[in-house]
Amino acid sequence: MTNAFARSHASWRLRSRTLELGRRTLIMGVVNVTPDSFSDGGRFFDPQAAIAHALALLDEGAHLIDLGAESTRPGSRAGGSSSIVSADEEQARLLPVLEGILRARPQAIVSVDTYKAATARATLAAGAEIVNDVSGFAWDPEMAAVCAVLKPGLVLMHSRGRPEEWRSQPQLEPDELLAMLRDGLSASMAAAARAGIQPEAIVLDPGYGFGKRFGENYALLVRQSELLSLGRPLLAGVSRKSFLGRTLAPLFAGSDAPVKARETASLAALTAAILHGASIVRVHAVRPAVEAALIADAVLAE
Repeated sequence: MTNAFARSHASWRLRSRTLELGRRTLIMGVVNVTPDSFSDGGRFFDPQAAIAHALALLDEGAHLIDLGAESTRPGSRAGGSSSIVSADEEQARLLPVLEGILRARPQAIVSVDTYKAATARATLAAGAEIVNDVSGFAWDPEMAAVCAVLKPGLVLMHSRGRPEEWRSQPQLEPDELLAMLRDGLSASMAAAARAGIQPEAIVLDPGYGFGKRFGENYALLVRQSELLSLGRPLLAGVSRKSFLGRTLAPLFAGSDAPVKARETASLAALTAAILHGASIVRVHAVRPAVEAALIADAVLAE
């Protein structure tokens, strides 16, 4: 009997090394160096707290650490000319944490979650391996050129508009949603190609919650593997997202489940994402994700 689930096997070229994707799920642990993160409320805004948290996530089994210093929660002004966090402030938050992690763990693979070319340049010079651009090269016209020169690994994510627009987006039918995602991700890959970036540097992220209405995220989860036709591996970030909280509302007197109550739901969504083609999952709680991924990987291996 043929396994109904599958995912791609490919090499992912980072700044100084290459990872093989598809044989096992890679866990990307999130560290938010922000005062206003939706997921942790600024617990790791202090650089020493952020460094300690990153090292703890590595000890729990994270293969990658993703550092972010600007919240892109729905309703924020990220990506616009009036962005809340300037490039200088973003770098002031990120660089001490990045340097502290690499001082303690020189072989750690650190991704920087930024759409700003200046921040990408500074953090890559300080040792980051990956740029995770939630705009897929759409919000800073210099980003592709910087990445072409410095050659990091790239996560190019699909975002439907900017954060302040997400809550007002019209509902799409599943076929429309998948067509929009294919077109958007294809445009990001085309921008990379025009800049001279090789496909082997790219992983694609469908952008759960980033301009997708609540039910659309489930339609995307079911059909996520169709995006493998674009030719690159997939990263899925479903951890603690608001669509999970909405689904759990019957357990919370009709109100969306609070962020701290979404962990089990996150694991369920993570497992579905792996079985539908994700090679990397971006998570807040690493050890449970490692365990869930081992089970999903065992299913994929049959």
